Amino acid sequence: MNYITIDKEKCKACYLCINECPKKLLQVSKDTNKLGDHVVEFNDPDNKCLGCAMCATRCPDMAITGVYKG
Repeated sequence: MNYITIDKEKCKACYLCINECPKKLLQVSKDTNKLGDHVVEFNDPDNKCLGCAMCATRCPDMAITGVYKG
């Protein structure tokens, strides 16, 4: 199972990573960070993540800290 981790305090809610995911596994969360931004969350109930790291590469704030292949 591949997955990513998102540092919600670094996320500025630019949502650039959402458009980069080829499997559309990133979405706007209902949760907010301490700045009040609706952060991005990883949602992969069917284990479709490729582990491609396109989301992490696109993130200008380096909020996606890990892409794990397992």
